[in-house]
Amino acid sequence: MPAASSPPRRPRSGNRRDEAARLAVLHAADDLLVEHGFGALTVEAIARRAGVAKQTIYRWWPSKVEILLDTLIEDSNKRLPVPTEQPTAESIRGYLRGFARFLTRDTAGKVLLALIAEAQRDPGTAKSFHQRYLGPRRAQERDMLARAIEAGEVSPGLGPDATMDALVGPIVYRALTGSSIPRGLVDTLVEDLLRPHKPRHPRT
Repeated sequence: MPAASSPPRRPRSGNRRDEAARLAVLHAADDLLVEHGFGALTVEAIARRAGVAKQTIYRWWPSKVEILLDTLIEDSNKRLPVPTEQPTAESIRGYLRGFARFLTRDTAGKVLLALIAEAQRDPGTAKSFHQRYLGPRRAQERDMLARAIEAGEVSPGLGPDATMDALVGPIVYRALTGSSIPRGLVDTLVEDLLRPHKPRHPRT
């Protein structure tokens, strides 16, 4: 008789506990930032809210900035992915509208704004923020725009990086200053920066 197959190995419960603790820390950091702001956010408070030891947090993250970056990266990938299908002017418009909602309505958007502000004050935060979040996301956005240009969907007058700065800059500025982001703003940015325009003839 053939030997009975051994039962499948169960995943180690320690791995499940570690993942649950990691997610609890990320969610706690999110919530506390929204409730109290970046300045009042501490690793001790995160540990209390997440129900884990402070030493556990320091074993996984060197600072609260790195915790927030992990939160931002995961939430951005889930709730604000850069379109990977063949981009069009309309899909880029949709991405920018989603970005405006992300900044104004999503807790992760508050994390992004807080890190932008802290990066102006602390060079270490700025370096990590650019390396871990801004750089990789900008590369994806640049690729999206380049593919749209190659397909003839858009024809911006600026280079890819300058175009993306001009598109997202006004949205970020309004969010940072607590202003609403009208739908017409995104429409105007798309039309003025991405759509081809006929040259204007001077009046005679």
